[in-house]
Amino acid sequence: MLELKNISFHVSEDSKEKGILNDVSFTLKDHKFVAITGPNGGGKSTLAKIIAGIEKPTSGQILLDGEDITNKSITERANMGISYAFQQPVRFKGVTVLDLIRLAAGKHLSAAGACKYLSEVGLCAKDYINREVNGSLSGGEIKRIEIATVMARGTRISVFDEPEAGIDLWSFQNLIQVFEKMHEKMNGSILIISHQERILKTADEILVVADGKVAGYGERDEILPSLLGGENSTSGCKYWQKEEN
Repeated sequence: MLELKNISFHVSEDSKEKGILNDVSFTLKDHKFVAITGPNGGGKSTLAKIIAGIEKPTSGQILLDGEDITNKSITERANMGISYAFQQPVRFKGVTVLDLIRLAAGKHLSAAGACKYLSEVGLCAKDYINREVNGSLSGGEIKRIEIATVMARGTRISVFDEPEAGIDLWSFQNLIQVFEKMHEKMNGSILIISHQERILKTADEILVVADGKVAGYGERDEILPSLLGGENSTSGCKYWQKEEN
């Protein structure tokens, strides 16, 4: 179980202190699929980076199964089972998909073992296993490969920052299926930042972050109706994106 207690994050801007997150608290229970949504600039990505250890909070405390990890590095948290997937996955010239999955698994996998993870994310293993993780891969391909590495690691908490960003509708629909399968088969928790209605409908719980604060958190069926029927009171525009057919 991951607990965030009174997390704040401030930055200096034009010699003034600006609050990105202000006294944010929530608990991510084990084996849950949680979607984080809210208006742009509300603090969602910062919150995800603080969970992963990329950013350090100005104040507050982060606990993993009761252990204080507030000051632990991204490497230490990764070793404890927290993974983070960027909006734009990193590409590695000269590194093959097989190399990357082996690195993620932390052991020498056979090609057949690595192919199993590619198959889980809907990629034909023989077409990808020896390809370089470079610019020749599309946005949808690279994101599915990244998810395969997360599955190979077997992480306890998998954080995805707007996985729909920069990919076409067909790739997005396939990603949804991958996340549904991932949630079904993995023992860990999944935390996804998204504006997409389809992802919000897939989640067990929804956390709404607006103006650096928790504006709502609860079961999907409790939170979703207010999002689909309401407007963001601050900007006057919806911060979710309706599912396309």
